[in-house]
Amino acid sequence: MPSPRVIISGGGTGGHIFPAIAIADAIREIKPNAEFLFVGAMGRMEMEKVPNAGYEIRGLEISGFQRSLSIKNLTFPVKVLKSINASKKIIKDFKPDVAVGVGGYASGPMLHVASKKKVPALIQEQNSFPGITNRLLARNVDRICVSYEGMEKWFPSEKILMTGNPIRSAVVNIRGKREKGIEAFGLDRAKTTLLIVGGSLGARTINESIAGVLHEIKASEYQIIWQTGKHFIDKAKELIENQQISNVKAIAFIEDMDLAYAAGDLIISRAGAMALSELCLIGKPSVLVPSPNVAEDHQTKNAMALVKNRAAKMVTDAKAREKLWETVRDLLGNDQERIELATNAKSMGQPNSANRIAQEVLKLIE
Repeated sequence: MPSPRVIISGGGTGGHIFPAIAIADAIREIKPNAEFLFVGAMGRMEMEKVPNAGYEIRGLEISGFQRSLSIKNLTFPVKVLKSINASKKIIKDFKPDVAVGVGGYASGPMLHVASKKKVPALIQEQNSFPGITNRLLARNVDRICVSYEGMEKWFPSEKILMTGNPIRSAVVNIRGKREKGIEAFGLDRAKTTLLIVGGSLGARTINESIAGVLHEIKASEYQIIWQTGKHFIDKAKELIENQQISNVKAIAFIEDMDLAYAAGDLIISRAGAMALSELCLIGKPSVLVPSPNVAEDHQTKNAMALVKNRAAKMVTDAKAREKLWETVRDLLGNDQERIELATNAKSMGQPNSANRIAQEVLKLIE
């Protein structure tokens, strides 16, 4: 095959961007001569993260439709038309052999145009409840890669392929790293460790739930790595200092996520699709607090896919301030239940997802 030319479109959040980069990396491993062009939304984080990963990106002037009444919705149709026209020009200039959509604002116009131009197209759906962009695109694309069972409710069954979510291998490669993780975060290797992550920007409900029980945590036998996000870090450090707490390590953003996962014995997390895929691959017990501020409450649906398989515990966002620490404390004191959750989570993990998706992308070209 001559140099395959691949357009990858989508973004808006890390949950869309990092899978896109993982797919590109996997294609490049198979076909080192492959040429890539990413297409994202102007002003969104992909415009920074994709070039940092070594790929070229073009931006569309597109944004989401506001679910609440908003003056911004008046410009939405204009932005869609402009993005479709821009997508036509990008496809004419780049001449892709295949187009990949990962969800997010830019994915819609680009995959719509690619399909109309008879460019083979694949979409990757991370969640158990698909976003509206991918639901609309499904009828015209050639292949739909999914991570959860039962997606026939949303997509044509003959197009569906169960691949799992493409995860950056460096993040989940934790074997033999516990000691290094303990050292990196200045922890006591003899203590049980709780890892708290609320996404790259933190999660206010989780942060406030932990802040409210710091006096209990101080008196406990446990230690905590607390990723607060940049908006809560100053408050967290102030609380820790004022209460002279030595067994809580607050950090705005964890760069070496593999070391944090390796050190953690129990994890508190939101229920984004990529976070759950990581938790399953590392095989760690978790307490999930789904964000209510997402389309169609899809994080709760993601979490329930694990909960019903006894692979995680869940506390609703509304009950977190009242119930989160109680649930965590009970689980930390129950070794057998933690082992059961970890074992079941590991059984749901789907390794090598990026490679499987990459193979499908190349098959579409052939």
